[in-house]
Amino acid sequence: MVTGAAGAGFAAGGAVPAFLGLTGPLGVPGALLVVVAGFLLLVAGGVALEYVRCRRTRYRVGDERVELQSRLFVLDRRRSLPRERIRSVDLTAHLLLRLLGLVKVRIGTGESTGGAESTLELHAVGRAEGERLRRELLRRAAGPDTTARHDGELAVLDPAWIRYAPVSFVAPLLGGAAVGGVMQVSEWFGVQGEVIDRVGDLFRQTPVVWIVVTLAAAALLAGVVGALALWVEMWWNFRLEREPGGTLRVRRGLLTARSLSIEERRLRGVELVEPLGIRLFGAARIDAVATGLAQGSDDKHDTHKSLLPAVPRRVADEVAARVLREPAPPTGAPLTRHPRAARARRLRWATGAALVPAFVLAVLGAALDVRALLYAAGATALLLVPCAVLLALDAYRNLGHGISGGYLVARSGTVRRSTVALQRGGVIGWTLKQSYAQRRAGLLTLTATTAAGDGAYDVYDTDESEGLRFAAAAVPGLLEPFLEPAE
Repeated sequence: MVTGAAGAGFAAGGAVPAFLGLTGPLGVPGALLVVVAGFLLLVAGGVALEYVRCRRTRYRVGDERVELQSRLFVLDRRRSLPRERIRSVDLTAHLLLRLLGLVKVRIGTGESTGGAESTLELHAVGRAEGERLRRELLRRAAGPDTTARHDGELAVLDPAWIRYAPVSFVAPLLGGAAVGGVMQVSEWFGVQGEVIDRVGDLFRQTPVVWIVVTLAAAALLAGVVGALALWVEMWWNFRLEREPGGTLRVRRGLLTARSLSIEERRLRGVELVEPLGIRLFGAARIDAVATGLAQGSDDKHDTHKSLLPAVPRRVADEVAARVLREPAPPTGAPLTRHPRAARARRLRWATGAALVPAFVLAVLGAALDVRALLYAAGATALLLVPCAVLLALDAYRNLGHGISGGYLVARSGTVRRSTVALQRGGVIGWTLKQSYAQRRAGLLTLTATTAAGDGAYDVYDTDESEGLRFAAAAVPGLLEPFLEPAE
């Protein structure tokens, strides 16, 4: 019945524009009758379809396989997964499922394809049954250090972390979405022109610059409110813990409760991510670098690899050390700086990219003999070039690489700075890239290939000799057969 109830919500949402569209030709009573009839028909159809699906769906957990059979009218689907290949059992429950005491169980094999053949989904089972399935399917043969591996709670929600939500990139995006939503709703009700006229009357005596600033501030304020609400929905009740048998479990969510599990033996490291906004406030988040993480989700804002939301950098380093069972966080290890030639490359690319729009405006202004375009070209260059230079210098300062215990560490990026700590034993290959400009500058880009996470992690523009020594020392025996011995 859950699908029918959810369908009722979609039907109710679609009833508003439908009612407004039918009011003209049919009148209010006729339009209301048509919309109500359609609403009831959709709800009844959804309830009936869900009832048939639930009555004709069976699953079985055997010693070797998990099987799912679903019969819907003439369609008969049978699927199964080998138990030894199961790597994740994630539980989610939106508000309606939580009220009914149900959860959705997603069983994955850990394959990177993320397709239908690598997952099984039980759309609505009891909460206790979902927990039982999760424990049973993730249970592995107990090793001698099972007790020592149970560390319990690694991190728990601190409500003060919400202060980083407004400075994320989500806030301006939600602000723009809010403006678009207002215009769409006003169009539904046929008052879009009145809204625009009202705003025009409100700012009739106001200079254009202040109009733009005021509207941008209003949109940003709406985005900040939306970012706070989204953060609360995603991260409330957050808890990161290590369970017996070596499973990392993340639980979070206010309206939609989520329980995500990562087998510790699939963990190859962590990635400390610092988008520019939260980095300016000294914060970072932690993502898992593991094999077979789910690549999709019903919630587009959801992520299956985040172990920690944006938190103070010190806290992020501490949690990274606990997750990796290291006495000191590899993400905070001292790194080797890259040569100044790497800075020159970034300055050239940044200033070149910043001058392109100014050059286009200048050419158009000269060709069309429009002085305003020439002024715009000069203003664009004066605005973009300093910003590009600052970002290029920051990108150079953020470059670094090193070795910390059993992990190789690489850092890069400016708008999104990333520090990855990757198990040296998880590197299965090195790719060496060198463009003509890099070859002349004595630079080299290394790419560590692994079966986990994004599959490849780059060390950009390192010194050629230093980069080769680093790669050889990080994974002994992997690169040496392809190197010429020094004279």
